[in-house]
Amino acid sequence: MGAVVALAALQQVVVPPIAEHRLSDRLEHIGRVERVEIAAVPALKLAFGHADRVTVRMRSSTTAPAGLANLLADARATAGLEASAATARVGPLTFRDASLRKRGSELDGQASVRSEDLRAALPPGLTVAPVASGGGQLVFAGTATFLGRTVSARAVALARDGRLLVVPDVPFGELLTLTVFSDPRVYVQDIGARPQPDGFTLSARARLREG
Repeated sequence: MGAVVALAALQQVVVPPIAEHRLSDRLEHIGRVERVEIAAVPALKLAFGHADRVTVRMRSSTTAPAGLANLLADARATAGLEASAATARVGPLTFRDASLRKRGSELDGQASVRSEDLRAALPPGLTVAPVASGGGQLVFAGTATFLGRTVSARAVALARDGRLLVVPDVPFGELLTLTVFSDPRVYVQDIGARPQPDGFTLSARARLREG
């Protein structure tokens, strides 16, 4: 009996650091890792890809939307997750002070977007800024300059059927709907934004699904 207890205690000491090292190595492919902590009781569950709590702190990360979906889906086996990054680049847009929290299957995230980063991500001659948020929708106002003419328009970003969409606020705008994020494993529930002195802070809620 004493040998069994000693073996279990040894697993709790040895196994989590090994899992932390493996996760850190994986994350190094997308950015600079500052800290990784993994907790699991008993530690043996880590051998089956499950954990009680994972904490990740990154200085920077870069990934495509599809890569982000893969990372979120991989978090299904973790009961609790706290992840953050000083800068996170997803596609052409850079987010600042990004954070993600997972409890069960529920995800809550937020990140700041500076005006200069938004301008850098947009094509020349196009400007966009959020003007209203509520009811699971985010309204953007923008201008586009083409052949010396400037045109103003609005677009609505919203969560619909688990997808993140952008719909131009013009007649028949539904026909021009752009899908920004869609993955069967991640069901987007709600988005919002609040203004900041140098930009705005985005927030989003989602739920992980089997798939």
